[in-house]
Amino acid sequence: MEEALYETTILRQFAGLSLEHIPDETTILNFRRLLEKHELAAGILGVINGYLGDRGLSLRQGTIVDATLIHAPSSTKNQDGKSDPEMHQTKKGNQNYFGMKAHIGVDDKSGLVHSVVGTAANVADVTHVDKLLHGDENVVCTDAGYTGAEKRPEHEGRKVIWQVAARRSTYKKLGKRSAFYKAKRKIEKAKAQVRAKVEHPFRVTKRQFGYTKVRFRGLVKNTAQLVTLFALSNLWMVRRHLLSTAGEVRL
Repeated sequence: MEEALYETTILRQFAGLSLEHIPDETTILNFRRLLEKHELAAGILGVINGYLGDRGLSLRQGTIVDATLIHAPSSTKNQDGKSDPEMHQTKKGNQNYFGMKAHIGVDDKSGLVHSVVGTAANVADVTHVDKLLHGDENVVCTDAGYTGAEKRPEHEGRKVIWQVAARRSTYKKLGKRSAFYKAKRKIEKAKAQVRAKVEHPFRVTKRQFGYTKVRFRGLVKNTAQLVTLFALSNLWMVRRHLLSTAGEVRL
């Protein structure tokens, strides 16, 4: 970061720094540790979402929840002679993964992230749904991996409509020519079109920001970075709207 600030003008402008006041790498490291210690990454997400909400970009009528895997080095060729004990292995399809999992709650209208939870990769998605809801939504959309979420005790008394994708095996046996099968497929397609919004912040974080592998050891450090990245992904996804409204204000 220190080298990037010296070499890249646009980064210095973004940070509000001049060449005469570039922090060294130790100062930057201490700053990052303060963010982690005081859990300020969540505060950054909250401030950004408040800013966007004031501009009508987060309606908060419904929430889409999903999770994605973030790889971690499984190598033991380090000072401790072992891989990160807080990272774990899981299997998705026929492939094994080692690392952590990023769980997010996304506004079903704007596609903006409002909640982030980081866990080990082997943690079941359905166990963290309650931490991804803000409490004001009237509908919750999930894929089939969250089947049974509405029956869990932490959701008792929660007055929302659960739009959980049905497993294809539950209606495939009816036959593709039956009217019920065709109707069910249309319903599931409509659900999938809504859930597609949750993939946008994952794409921005992994493709635009290049975050496909954890940078640190431990869940706390990596979760703090994940929360910050998803906060920045919100700004990225609405950047054209913000630039256009900024132009209108100047005019």
